[in-house]
Amino acid sequence: MLFVYTVLEIREATGKRSYTSLNMELAQGNSMRVTYLGPAVVGVKHPAVAEMDRRKFPPTCFLVEISEEAHPGGPWMEGDVLVVDEARSYGHADLVVAEVEGEYRLFKTHRVGSRCRLLPPTGGEGCFITAKQFRGVVVRQARCWAL
Repeated sequence: MLFVYTVLEIREATGKRSYTSLNMELAQGNSMRVTYLGPAVVGVKHPAVAEMDRRKFPPTCFLVEISEEAHPGGPWMEGDVLVVDEARSYGHADLVVAEVEGEYRLFKTHRVGSRCRLLPPTGGEGCFITAKQFRGVVVRQARCWAL
């Protein structure tokens, strides 16, 4: 379960849906789902990474594939592969992967003081997550072009 920290949280004791759950649903609905492919240092069979030199990546890197939720004409397309480093700390405006309700999702970071708000990369409501849900920072993108 995702724990979102908000000022306007309504306790479940009131019998109403909390602002927290509404905020999380909005963030999940607007964010882009990615599929875990495996560690970057292992030979993952995908056309987008066929030319990638696996030796350049530390063992903390893994690969995810952009799902069909990507909008055509945007910076990410269905089938793009992202290299994610789980050891790298996020900064402002980084592209990151976080686990939301059991799914890996793509977000952009927005630093707010000592906390970090995650915003869907295509715009919309964001959310705060716990450190356990943060999976890593995107360090590279690969695309397989059709000829």
